[in-house]
Amino acid sequence: MIKKHKYKWRTKEALMMVLSIVSFFVISGCETDDTQTVATFTELVMADEFNVDGAPDSSIWGYNIGTGENGWGNNELQYYTDRSDNVTVQNGVLIITAKQEAFDGSSYTSARLLTKGKFEQTYGRFEARIRVPYGKGLWPAFWLLGDDSNGAEVWPQIGEIDIMEYVGDKPSRMFGTVHGPGYSGGESISKSYELENDRFDTGFHVFGIEWGPDYINYYVDNVLYNQITPEDVPGEWVFNRGPFYIILNVAVGGALPGNPNSETVFPQTMLVDYVRVYKNSNNQ
Repeated sequence: MIKKHKYKWRTKEALMMVLSIVSFFVISGCETDDTQTVATFTELVMADEFNVDGAPDSSIWGYNIGTGENGWGNNELQYYTDRSDNVTVQNGVLIITAKQEAFDGSSYTSARLLTKGKFEQTYGRFEARIRVPYGKGLWPAFWLLGDDSNGAEVWPQIGEIDIMEYVGDKPSRMFGTVHGPGYSGGESISKSYELENDRFDTGFHVFGIEWGPDYINYYVDNVLYNQITPEDVPGEWVFNRGPFYIILNVAVGGALPGNPNSETVFPQTMLVDYVRVYKNSNNQ
């Protein structure tokens, strides 16, 4: 069952006012602005520990292949493949490799894995332990997309939850974002998280969300750094509408990171130690 803890604003004056009926209404008002809901989901419902060498588990993962439309809508430069050159499991980790090579009209290749049609869930804790690549123009991500009802709905109406995005020339910073109708692309709702005296590309870190009705909490290494609720978005809250699926990818170039430069070294790899999804006993 979900555990909820309320972090409340406290002052000496407020505590004194609790003694009176009038102060009750004052403190209730403070809860609206200063309370953060934290949920703990403990029932494991999906896990890939990447313990079998070779291609990723086909019962969990499928692929996007090609360049998408307009570089997947972001002017990205890579051609996504399912070749072992770009995606494989070795020694207990998933390896997604971005390469600089001529391939079917593109100058780079990489891989984009997704659980669409294989594993989708509404709400829960979604987390992955990842080491990201380094270099200008690299754009790895761990994210969720809403089910599109077999094409009947389109982005951003379907919703997007970016659990981890990172640009390779800023190795101490990552960010988590939501996209929906009226708040997508450059107008998305986002917050960054900075490591102090460390970098994301030199070791593994756990990136996660805990997602429930009307809230999404963002974590790095179990540090809660942001909560997004319907009050934070300027349009429709589309994150109570149905299941989302998982995507892992490494993009090259595009609107966000810019293109690689002369100092970018290829190949670059994103290593994923595990992906785990939990729910609470009431699936909320």
